[in-house]
This record gives sequence, C-alpha cells and structure tokens, in this order.
Amino acid sequence: MNSLIRYLDCGHYTTPSKHNHGKFVVTQLSDITEKIIPFFDKYKIVGVKYQDYQDFKKVAHLRLTWPMKDDDKIRKIKAGMNKGRK
Repeated sequence: MNSLIRYLDCGHYTTPSKHNHGKFVVTQLSDITEKIIPFFDKYKIVGVKYQDYQDFKKVAHLRLTWPMKDDDKIRKIKAGMNKGRK
C-alpha cells in the first residue's frame, strides 16, 4: 500500500485497531480528479467494480462543477453503488 501512496503521491492508509484490514483514504478532490481517476482510466478496473468506478467519477465531476450542490443526486448515485446496484 505504501508503494501505491508513493506512486500516486497522495492519500494515506489507516488501520482501525480492532480490524485486520485498512483503508486507503484520499481527501483532496484535486488528488482524486488529477491522480486517482487518471490512474484507473489508464489501468482499467474489470468486473462489476467498473460500474462503481463510473459512478465514482460522476460524483467527482459533480463535486468539481457544483461543489456545494447536487447532494440529492450524489446520494442517489451512492445508493446504487456496490450492493445497491440492480
């Protein structure tokens, strides 16, 4: 995970004390739009997670163009991701 953080030059890895897994966290929208999205556009995600990635890109675009608006639209997109996808 540290190699990915160095390669992307953003984010950090956290491991909650009571779990044996962690999270890669990126909080800056600019890092998401300028580093994370181009990375996954270049190295394609395969399978059903690709659809979630497309939704993730939509939300990033909404946040970029309307930073404090479209919360209902974002909630609807989020509700349809992962296990909520039909």
